[in-house]
Amino acid sequence: MPRSNRAFLPMLLLACTPALAASSDERFRDQLLALSLEDLGNVEVTSVSRRGQRSAQAPASVFVISRDDIRRSGATSLPEALRLAPNLQVARVSTHAYAISARGFNNAIGNKMQVIQDGRVLYSPLFTGVFWDTQDTALEEIERIEVISGPAAAMWGANAVNGIINIVTRPASESSGGTAAVMAGTDEQILSARLGGSSGGAHWRLFARHADREASERINGSPGRDSIWRSHVGFRSDWGDADDGLTLQGDVYRGAFQSFLPVPTRIEGGNLLARWSRVGANGDRLQVLGYYDHSRREIATGLTDDLGTWNLEFQHGTSRFTGHELIWGAGMQSLDDEVTNGRTQAFFPEDRTLHNSWLFLQDEFAPTESIRILGGVRAARNSYTGTELLPTLRLSWYSTPDSMLWAGVSRAVRAPSRLDRELFQPQTPPFTLVGNDDFLSEVAVVTELGWRAAPSPRTSYSLTVFNQEYDRLRSVERIGTGPFFFDNKLHGRSRGLEAWGLVQLREDWRLSAGALLLDVDLRIRPGSTETTTSRLANDPRQQLQLRSSFDISPNLLFDVMVRHVGALPAPAVDAYTTFDVRLAWRPSNSLELAAVGRNLGQSRHVEFPSATLANEMERTLMATVRWWW
Repeated sequence: MPRSNRAFLPMLLLACTPALAASSDERFRDQLLALSLEDLGNVEVTSVSRRGQRSAQAPASVFVISRDDIRRSGATSLPEALRLAPNLQVARVSTHAYAISARGFNNAIGNKMQVIQDGRVLYSPLFTGVFWDTQDTALEEIERIEVISGPAAAMWGANAVNGIINIVTRPASESSGGTAAVMAGTDEQILSARLGGSSGGAHWRLFARHADREASERINGSPGRDSIWRSHVGFRSDWGDADDGLTLQGDVYRGAFQSFLPVPTRIEGGNLLARWSRVGANGDRLQVLGYYDHSRREIATGLTDDLGTWNLEFQHGTSRFTGHELIWGAGMQSLDDEVTNGRTQAFFPEDRTLHNSWLFLQDEFAPTESIRILGGVRAARNSYTGTELLPTLRLSWYSTPDSMLWAGVSRAVRAPSRLDRELFQPQTPPFTLVGNDDFLSEVAVVTELGWRAAPSPRTSYSLTVFNQEYDRLRSVERIGTGPFFFDNKLHGRSRGLEAWGLVQLREDWRLSAGALLLDVDLRIRPGSTETTTSRLANDPRQQLQLRSSFDISPNLLFDVMVRHVGALPAPAVDAYTTFDVRLAWRPSNSLELAAVGRNLGQSRHVEFPSATLANEMERTLMATVRWWW
């Protein structure tokens, strides 16, 4: 270990060698350690089958990040919180840009992960991926994050190819009173506040957050020019309860970040969402969801993207047929995308309205007491390729009430984006890169086999092996001396192992570990002129993590997470090992003081290559003051 890192070794050892006993005073106890492993297995998830079910019984590779996981990690942004999921690949490209995926194909404009918050889809039709720099979610208001690695297209539609990230915020009834926090560190400053209450039969909350993150450095020591600031305010109101209730919520944000150009990129937007749910006297469940989302992005190169999204959908679930759980639903979406072309990129036509619609049906039934079968299909129609059929079939077998073997086979697609079909680069001829009007959907056929068990009240684990066969992947072609263009002449395979487990060593000490082993192989189809496939499959072959949560005393909490990420092949990035530490002290019921150290394994490291010189992630320290009233 380098001399500069030796001072951090005792902190790591302390995480694995608790020496102080915790009392049983529950007034200060963090909810994470107050829950038994059985309780954690009973956490309800909705991502797998679009209805509430125990996470331990979901026939998929699903990991749940709880609200207390997020708080105890010291994460200050949504992408940083996602590092807690061992079945995700999270790499920071710059201060504001992240590459996030599951099961390979990770890059800064990844397009095979569906991300949803309270039913609102967060992707952009420009590249069918997520602009993570605009997702400044108030972490304190998140109830849980459900992370599914593997296809979920039958329930959630196109682009849920390699997985889905479902962010669920807390009901307003759980946000009464007020809270405020000040976070200041070597590279980041954050102010946040929340106020909640009830009136006229409704619960409500208001929140506000402002964050500044300073620029990083590049590998040659020059300034990274990637600083960012964001301001975010929002609200949520709930009437009724889960059996008959209405939710109305929304938020607005503004921000800007620097780039290699002297002009900053500016971002702003907002949304308004309404959801009505009802459980009938016969047990039928009905939900109607509608929202409008607007975002505006003024890129430093001169290109401006103005997007308005209208979405309306409903679903109905019934158990009237003996032994069957039926869910069906339908929806429609309109995306009005207006582009002002810039100097280096252009989209023709500049203005485009895209329409998506879908109809889905799912049946889950139990032919025996120990076997459950889930079958579903979705017919999804988009403006570019028409109707796509997205089926799934999953089988679960319970050897004991706490042990489940499951298997699944699914078909998923990544629908074309405006980038695939309508991009022109540069703006005027002679073009060097153009879209392709005949670009088709990318296709994946996925088989999975998993085992989930809780062999004792203090241990649980999950193992999943998978094989994902891809066809019609995006390639970059060229005919003669003409411009490069996009086509579907790559195919390949992603296979590997996902594993994680928990052990409750003592009432006040819990360890968790996770591992991801991955092999991605891409092949060029006959007739292709593609020469560089590495940019689609620049993924680490292994990823490991170890987390320790220890209550030194009822009001002194200590958490450590160690991460190892394997090397990236091309463009090459070295493997790295680092760890994060958080020590929190609660001197009273209404005050918490915390110190957080990040990337303590080394002074700096690169996590992902960029188009120019790669940015380095530095060791950082942060102090937090949080109080409640």
